[in-house]
Amino acid sequence: MAAVLPLTGVIRPYAWGSRTSLAELQGRPAPTGEPEAELWLGAHPGDPSTVAGDEGPVSLADLIAGDPDGQLGAGTAAEFGARLPYLMKVLAAESPLSLQAHPDADYAREAFAAQEADPNAPRNYTDAYHKPEMLVALTPFEALCGFRDPQESADALDAFGIPRLKPVTDSLRRGAPGLRDAVHTLLTWPADDREALIAEAVASGASALASALATPYPRDPGVLVALLLHHVRLQPGEAIWMPAGNLHAYLTGTGVEIMAASDNVLRGGLTPKRVDVDELLNVLRFEVLTDPILPPTALAPGVTTWQVPVREFALYRLDLGPATPPLSLPAEGPRIVLGTQGDVYVAEAVDGTPVELTPGTAAYLPAKTGPATAAGVGQLFLAAPAP
Repeated sequence: MAAVLPLTGVIRPYAWGSRTSLAELQGRPAPTGEPEAELWLGAHPGDPSTVAGDEGPVSLADLIAGDPDGQLGAGTAAEFGARLPYLMKVLAAESPLSLQAHPDADYAREAFAAQEADPNAPRNYTDAYHKPEMLVALTPFEALCGFRDPQESADALDAFGIPRLKPVTDSLRRGAPGLRDAVHTLLTWPADDREALIAEAVASGASALASALATPYPRDPGVLVALLLHHVRLQPGEAIWMPAGNLHAYLTGTGVEIMAASDNVLRGGLTPKRVDVDELLNVLRFEVLTDPILPPTALAPGVTTWQVPVREFALYRLDLGPATPPLSLPAEGPRIVLGTQGDVYVAEAVDGTPVELTPGTAAYLPAKTGPATAAGVGQLFLAAPAP
């Protein structure tokens, strides 16, 4: 298969997902019967996408495993093995996701190996890979991302007027060196006092964010840890970058997410799922993030990217107007193209049958497809290994 191939992704129905966003993007009836949280586009073994084969749908993971050099390109296959190194998603959050962070590459490899060697070890890791990630907003999007100035965080907690939070604010007044102690104290707060503590914080009226998070999580100290992070409000086209060790949580909105193909998540709160505070503290980077919003870079007329320091992925946006000539698709190797606006056709540059991309539909281009173009009126996002 060397053509541009229509790609069918998988929708994951997590409880925090939207009943309208993905359906409306794809032109399906809304609201849906259950929340739709993520549209996965890739070859991750948890939910690989499919392409059409002679005898029915073919798993993209199987397609790549059967021809890694042709599908990935020899260089990508040599660097990452017979696996697509990135996973592209459309994420639609109706309510907050968990406070979480991801390990770096060395730690993930060592921790996964140690876990697999010990059947009694906590099952924190699903694979041996890191999971740096970036999100570009499609709608107004709110997130918590990276530690803000600890002095500002201390002021926010002091505003509650709760004397027993003083050990936390004292740690924060020490600046970045006190962040670990502050986070540890909050996440290990005595269980029998958590509900009362959060109720007092909400009753003070000092933080609309704490009040909003306490509604679904009235006993979760993550409600207060959230105040140590930047509260980011993105407009469509703005991006946030979450490297290893960055504590973050998505709150509301829809965006295109790109990440290394891993599902390693260490959670600290705002979730009914398993929380391992000690392991989360092992992977967190206790440093202040000056500006969590990642600026775009224009590569050519109609082609934008967001530069990040990883090898597994790059993300591009292509904007085609009524007078825009066909655009050459950027990057090489295995590419996934997602339609987000309008009606765009993607084809090989020479003798290719075009694939129509409307919002919420996708196509896959194996490395051996070679040069390709996009024509029409609309918007595409393209994922590929980093150049």
